[in-house]
Amino acid sequence: MRQHDDDMALFMISVAAELAGMHPQTLRLYERRGLVRPQRTAKNTRRYSQRDVERLQRIQQLTELGLNLAGVERVLAMEEQMNAMAAQVQRLQARLEEAAAAMHREIERVERSHRFELVPVSHTQIVPLGRRRRRA
Repeated sequence: MRQHDDDMALFMISVAAELAGMHPQTLRLYERRGLVRPQRTAKNTRRYSQRDVERLQRIQQLTELGLNLAGVERVLAMEEQMNAMAAQVQRLQARLEEAAAAMHREIERVERSHRFELVPVSHTQIVPLGRRRRRA
């Protein structure tokens, strides 16, 4: 499935509840708590997406681990923050790779342009200076 398909509101509350393995009243409670935000039709009927169902399943996993709803809220918020940070790291990594490639291209360009400006020097023309001694 493409990402935008996961956000398409497809399921009525009874179907979403069955897919998530919950009672429809539990979905209403989670909506009141702000844990899930189903879309609404013109007649104000709840419609859940595949992403909503996956979120409900994640909530169920966390509650089965012994977390209360406040803990679930914190975990979900931290997971969303981690996902946002991971996406930012990927964007920054891509920008870094682009900058590195541009830098390498520029170095190659500069090196090519300098090849014709170099003047050969023979070893006989180089005079070692050595260190000067201080007079006391």
